[in-house]
Amino acid sequence: MMFWGDHGLSGWGWVGMVTGMVLFWGFLLALVVVLVRSLNRSAGQAQGPRPSPEQLLGERFARGEIDEEEYRRRLAALTGSDRGGPAP
Repeated sequence: MMFWGDHGLSGWGWVGMVTGMVLFWGFLLALVVVLVRSLNRSAGQAQGPRPSPEQLLGERFARGEIDEEEYRRRLAALTGSDRGGPAP
């Protein structure tokens, strides 16, 4: 048979072949990573609209992260009203 030998590959032939395989598998792995990330990103955006700043502030107040005075001051700053009490 004609193609059963080593085809006379020298050291540089082996280096080229190994480099080509590493590049091929690296490209394939990078492609899989990009696809998985893009699918996760699009799935995360399909959950619905983001909550408003007022809703986030209300959640922080409900969890006890901020007290009532700070809640009212920040809410006044968000809405632009002057009900927040004395200015700092």
